[in-house]
Amino acid sequence: MPIWTDTDVHVGAFMTLNPTYPMTRGCPFDPPAQLSRLRETDPVSRVTLWDGSTPWLVTRHQEVRAVLADRRFSAETERPGYPAVSAAQLVRRTTAPSFISMDDPEHARQRRMLIAEFTVKHTNGLRPMVEQTVDEALDAMEAATEAGTGGRRGPVDLVGEFALPVPSMVICRMLGVPYTDHDYFQAHSAALLDTGTSSEEARARTEELRDYLADLVARRESEPADDLLGRLAARHVATGELTRDGAASMALLLLVAGHETTANMIGLGTLALLRDPEQAAQVRDGSPAVVVAAVEELLRLLTITHSGRRRVALEDVNVGGVTIRAGEGVILAADAANRDPDRFGEPDVLDIHREHNQHVAFGYGPHQCLGAPLARLELRVAYPALLRRFPGLRVAAPLEQLRFRDEMVVYGVHALPVTW
Repeated sequence: MPIWTDTDVHVGAFMTLNPTYPMTRGCPFDPPAQLSRLRETDPVSRVTLWDGSTPWLVTRHQEVRAVLADRRFSAETERPGYPAVSAAQLVRRTTAPSFISMDDPEHARQRRMLIAEFTVKHTNGLRPMVEQTVDEALDAMEAATEAGTGGRRGPVDLVGEFALPVPSMVICRMLGVPYTDHDYFQAHSAALLDTGTSSEEARARTEELRDYLADLVARRESEPADDLLGRLAARHVATGELTRDGAASMALLLLVAGHETTANMIGLGTLALLRDPEQAAQVRDGSPAVVVAAVEELLRLLTITHSGRRRVALEDVNVGGVTIRAGEGVILAADAANRDPDRFGEPDVLDIHREHNQHVAFGYGPHQCLGAPLARLELRVAYPALLRRFPGLRVAAPLEQLRFRDEMVVYGVHALPVTW
């Protein structure tokens, strides 16, 4: 019988073993149970990653927010000690670097180029386009069920027919990327977000996507258009503030992050709601305020960015009574922080009426997700519209037959067969 395992931390006279991160889930809707144990007993502790490095893992809400707001921690991927999610992520971020992996002042300079596109006011102006996109996807989803003889209604994949097309079409329309190319960039995105993708494949796919987007930027330089790529080209590439490759890297970030995260929240969030018919009905029939609160609760409970925010210390910093030395990596476990019982009452329960829901699903501090207002708008439109169109919506497969995206940087469900 083994004395030492990688599932618990043992501190003794002879040996200390760190848990392997990420840990394995039990319930597909909950973070790994070991994260909860660490949050209770060792909230700032060492873990071992895929490459053998041993960064710090921070699991309590208070310390997670504190580190994310602390400029003594760097988001720069190329710094020694940075705890990369995978070899593919490291290659992607160094091959097509964007402001998400930069520190101020360069991070702030590039972020300012986009911030007007993602303010709450500007995003609210996109509601008619988002509602039209959702309605078109629902029409297509309904048509997809008319299969077989006699118009017999069969199961349809909610992910492929609705959850993925909606944010893909929205971000394509915003950027000015042809939606006819969606299969191309979705295949590349999936490979880049798979932790098992090799460095060689990640580099090739990143370069292909960057070159594809750089070509679109070049077209906007010669043929101006009133879309996000067009405005980047006119306001920042033409003035020399941003190179064409820099604009392409920025667009790559928006294209990948802009559809993968929201698509997986639509799919997994719908599955969570269908497991609680009473709360699903309230989302379907409730006021805008109820829908707003429900979206925030689903973001908190599910926390699909389940690989943690990554940083590296620039100097010695005390976090939760532990000294993190300069050059040491840090992982901020948002999924654990969003289930912290010191911050959220009954944290493992879906409560769409939860108040003061200060989750960290979008991060916190200077690098808080720029696209959060857009993601919120899409979810606030998508959930009630789906449930109103198909009030009898139900999952057409046992839970144990569903495949969840444990191997991906963004968590969710690969496919969700539904009927009504």
